[in-house]
Amino acid sequence: MKIVDIEVIELRVPGWTGETFDGSYDNCLVLVHTDEGLSGIAEVDSVPSVIRAIVDAPRSHTHAMGLKQAIVGADPGDVEGLWERMYDLTSYYGRRGAVIHAISAVDIALWDLRGKVRGKSVGALLGAQKRDRVLAYGTVYPLGETADDVRRNIDRGLKLGLKAIKIVADPFWRDDLDKTAELIRAAREHVGPDIRLMVDAATAWTKAEQGLPLMPIFKQYDFFWVEAPLPIDDLDGHARFQGFGVPIGGGDLGLTTRFEYEEAFVRGRIDIAQPDVTMAGGITELMRISELARRLGRRVVTHGYKSNITIAANLAFLSQHWADEPCEYSTSQSPLRWQLTKEAFPIEADGRITVPTAPGLGVSLDPATVEKYRIG
Repeated sequence: MKIVDIEVIELRVPGWTGETFDGSYDNCLVLVHTDEGLSGIAEVDSVPSVIRAIVDAPRSHTHAMGLKQAIVGADPGDVEGLWERMYDLTSYYGRRGAVIHAISAVDIALWDLRGKVRGKSVGALLGAQKRDRVLAYGTVYPLGETADDVRRNIDRGLKLGLKAIKIVADPFWRDDLDKTAELIRAAREHVGPDIRLMVDAATAWTKAEQGLPLMPIFKQYDFFWVEAPLPIDDLDGHARFQGFGVPIGGGDLGLTTRFEYEEAFVRGRIDIAQPDVTMAGGITELMRISELARRLGRRVVTHGYKSNITIAANLAFLSQHWADEPCEYSTSQSPLRWQLTKEAFPIEADGRITVPTAPGLGVSLDPATVEKYRIG
């Protein structure tokens, strides 16, 4: 079997302007095709036109070429070897950022293809399955500016069946500590003690002094973690959030590869790596980040705010992961979030979702949705 093509499909919901922080309204599908008619599918949370350019670029020299140039004609079965080949042959202009995003998508598609060839799920290929169902957690944004807003918006997550909810900080949180404490208290009182609560600072705080006064409040109301407290380049600032008894997560805003995550662990002192499998290097690199975290005594909670393709990849990883960690469950209202695959992952009564067992990722594209939102 040989790889004959890498196809990039750009999708976009009509009217989407990209004015809010939600990557679900456009998408970039990457399909790896073989000479025996089998194909692997993936998606990537990046700029679709940039991914297309990285895949299609002609050879510039021996360490600067597009991903087609790097692997078309190769045996798709050597997934780990092809990761190293793509990384090496793009190293002059890659090694981090968007090139790793593109490699991530190809890698995920290769894992999907490997599973289809072997008749096994990706989870089964990665290791011994430790769980067949995983707790889902979803993000509620915006949270609102009053206690009534908080209750109403959190109810959107509860109605989905979520038993773990992540709220998102707003910039006004840095200005009025009493008001913010009231909103956080309202969130905890509304969901009760049995629902896990987390908070994503996202881009609300630009310096540690804006977020540090809230840490005792998050501890008081039993928050499961504080995510992305600062811009990711401020690793020294991340380290200042230690010592409050609440785990600190980071990486979902742009870290790629185990090399960047090691610096975040050591210098930034984050407790939880939050790699996005479509951005950090694919399934192959996610496994390496996991081993790094285990060696350093840290955790891995995967990021994912795209479609069921990303959820399927994360479930495959989490099913064999050494710790029982939750799976991010996008609550975006984009049709691409819910309609891109024929399969769905309903939240069950206990807040968990079932790991797919079909060969590969266990999901397939809905052709009508692809054609409806395809551009270019």
